[in-house]
Amino acid sequence: MTDTCATANISTPTSFPFFQKLAQVLLVLIRVVVLALFLTWRIQNPNRDAMWLWGMSIVCECWFAFSWLLDILPKINPINRATDLAALHDKFEQSSPSNPHGRSDLPGIDIFVSTADPDKEPPLVTANTILSILAVDYPVEKLSCYISDDGGAILTFEAMAEAVQFAEVWVPFCRKHNIEPRNPDSYFSSKIDPTKNKKRPDFVKDRRWIKREYDEFKVRINGLPEAIRKRSETYNSKEEMKEKKLAREKNGGVLPPDPISFTKATWMADGTHWPGTWLNPMTDHSKGDHAGILQVMSKVPENETVMGHSDEKKLDFTGVDIRLPMFAYVSREKRPGYDHNKKAGAMNALVRASAILSNGPFILNLDCDHYIYNSQALKEGMCFMMDRGGDRICYIQFPQRFEGIDPSDRYANHNTVFFDGNMRALDGLQGPVYVGTGCMFRRYALYGFHPPRANEYSGMFGQLKSPAPNISAMQSLQSDQEEDLDTQPLTSHPDLNLPRKFGNSTVLTESIAIAEYQGRPLADHISIKNGRPPGALLLPRAPLDAPTVAEAISVISCWYEDKTEWGDRIGWIYGSVTEDVVTGYRMHNRGWRSVYCITKRDAFHGTAPINLTDRLHQVLRWATGSVEIFFSRNNAFLGSKRLKFLQRIAYLNVGIYPFTSFFLVVYCFLPALSLFTGNFIVQSLNISFLVYLLTITVTLTLISLLEVKWSGIGLEEWWRNEQFWVIGGTSAHLAAVLQGLLKVIAGIEISFTLTSKSGGEDEDDIYADLYIVKWTSLFIMPLTIMVVNLVAVVIGFSRTLYSVIPEWSKLMGGLFFSFWVLAHMYPFAKGLMGRRGRVPTIVYVWSGLVSITVSLLWISISPPDDTTTSGGGVQV
Repeated sequence: MTDTCATANISTPTSFPFFQKLAQVLLVLIRVVVLALFLTWRIQNPNRDAMWLWGMSIVCECWFAFSWLLDILPKINPINRATDLAALHDKFEQSSPSNPHGRSDLPGIDIFVSTADPDKEPPLVTANTILSILAVDYPVEKLSCYISDDGGAILTFEAMAEAVQFAEVWVPFCRKHNIEPRNPDSYFSSKIDPTKNKKRPDFVKDRRWIKREYDEFKVRINGLPEAIRKRSETYNSKEEMKEKKLAREKNGGVLPPDPISFTKATWMADGTHWPGTWLNPMTDHSKGDHAGILQVMSKVPENETVMGHSDEKKLDFTGVDIRLPMFAYVSREKRPGYDHNKKAGAMNALVRASAILSNGPFILNLDCDHYIYNSQALKEGMCFMMDRGGDRICYIQFPQRFEGIDPSDRYANHNTVFFDGNMRALDGLQGPVYVGTGCMFRRYALYGFHPPRANEYSGMFGQLKSPAPNISAMQSLQSDQEEDLDTQPLTSHPDLNLPRKFGNSTVLTESIAIAEYQGRPLADHISIKNGRPPGALLLPRAPLDAPTVAEAISVISCWYEDKTEWGDRIGWIYGSVTEDVVTGYRMHNRGWRSVYCITKRDAFHGTAPINLTDRLHQVLRWATGSVEIFFSRNNAFLGSKRLKFLQRIAYLNVGIYPFTSFFLVVYCFLPALSLFTGNFIVQSLNISFLVYLLTITVTLTLISLLEVKWSGIGLEEWWRNEQFWVIGGTSAHLAAVLQGLLKVIAGIEISFTLTSKSGGEDEDDIYADLYIVKWTSLFIMPLTIMVVNLVAVVIGFSRTLYSVIPEWSKLMGGLFFSFWVLAHMYPFAKGLMGRRGRVPTIVYVWSGLVSITVSLLWISISPPDDTTTSGGGVQV
């Protein structure tokens, strides 16, 4: 007999109301038909007075219709998901015949945190992220945390050591009083009453004590740079004295006339040379040239709970588990002449090292500024992985939520339209795209294997087609475009040649089958086709020994990936600045599914740039990656048949959307050209044109309102997103396309860098960065569009006002679209003004140059004659 807990679902997908989905589909169909009729009418009714204007507008409108289709089609099947943590607890952590002591039968999770430069990514921020991870509500013995320091900085290393020391009191404090969030900086800066729902009488005393400890911790972190510098100077002075003494002894008691040379090293606290990057970089000790470093700072925890006790100097942790998860600092080896592949290479090094040290079947990756805001987020993600059919899920993507954004969200930094709209809609297809952080991976899927039962799923939405025989999940590693699955277990394939694919580490290759097995859901029901028996994961982890650590160091060497498939088919994929999207695409292309997990309490919080220039450069990087994807073999046109139709459309849109910038820039200039010439994109504003325009606008508005309703975003957020789409489209997207074309055609690399800066004065304002104006070449096109449209409005209005026969209909058409462009550019204009409307001089200069150039150009193209001077032109 099967009990209730064993058969209960621990995750539930729910579709939106039928009539709401039907209304959305009907509106989309109506708009598609009206768009087709409108474009047909436009082509059949050219403007004979301005064929060039009509032609440009037709081309742009056809592209916008195509682009809109790519965007809207993947949104027709949005779903919501819910998890049941109580059912998860009953299923995996309750006493049962297979688990008499009620230990956790959940699989292990390895958490990766990436950082590269302590100057740009403050160690205190990274330390707070680590503390939130070490205190997460997940079985301690099942959790391991790794930080990848790609800069090999001693500052990051010592900051992490300080964080682990502080975690010894912070983590038990969080468990004792059920603290949320478990990032100490976020917790202590929260404006919510800290005593809310707290019942233990010693909470206030404990909080006061831990707050003082945290303040001292922050001071120690802030003082590390100076402490490291002074320590190194002290040791270097001793080394210099030794060298002088040795030289004096060799020279008969007299110092030689030549200067004494000695190495100015960076020293660790134990009096040895730091093997990473030195304060004064030199050969073997610089960012791109240093040895691999792996330091286990917190050992593998015991399998049994370790309770604390009362300590007069610390807190009373009686009855509180004081164990910490395993934590390791990793800095992969770097040498000149090797392509280290930036973040993707660092992540792959962590995948290999963690496979040897802990081999958690699931991997969560976080940026150093994204901390765990909901301590139960890992369990919520595990609800999907451990549910029926969870063995076919390659990753769980959590939405990104940001702190420190200005209240008006001027530049759409929250990106709620994407995270609450597009991603939720993709969840109804084959799954959301991978967006770089806050993602829980199945390790086996990262290794490039196909999912079990891949041929059971097909159709537009990737739903279950028909029952099929149980296929072992341990399938051979095949080409992404190969269609026939090999259904035999991995162990029966002597020709797999795993060392050629994964490298020559036997420990690593042997860990693959273990990770696959441990990642399976429980085989507690007849519907579970690829499960493991209950109680299979109750065995304790073995402590780490020196040979194991040495093996882990060997797999993070710079030569390990030579002649392997790491970065090509295994792990994070190389070759794009948006390695996250490509990595997720490869998994979907093999037939895996992904899930979007929106928790009631946000799972993770992070930071985002609120400065206009920084935001545009962020968008530029994303768009550049999309262009690279379009011109690579990762273009969805080349995807396999396992990539479902609407999922393919979504990935096509990822690679194509930056190219809309060309047409958007042209269309933003059309209103100005209409006002300059006195012509419009149509011969006249007749009834047919206005009816078509009204119908297209009304259907788009209704579709947007439905999207706002099912996604839960606000109308202001939707409008901010529309504004920044125009701002980014006319600047960063255009630059990304130009970069991509020059790289593909001519092999020329172009980067857009900051050239001048105007800063604010109020350092106490948390939004001070919002008002900083950093001039960049990305400003040129949006600024030109604004100035040209403003000049055109003045010229068009003056021409019509002083004309013998004013054509007000054409003027109103041009004015309407010019104001439409300017309304979208309003946040950009505010960004240029800085604080209190102070516009940088370069903006005045550029605006003046554009205005003068446009005026002179128009005078040369259309010089005034007797007729225009007397009535049809501008009176000067």
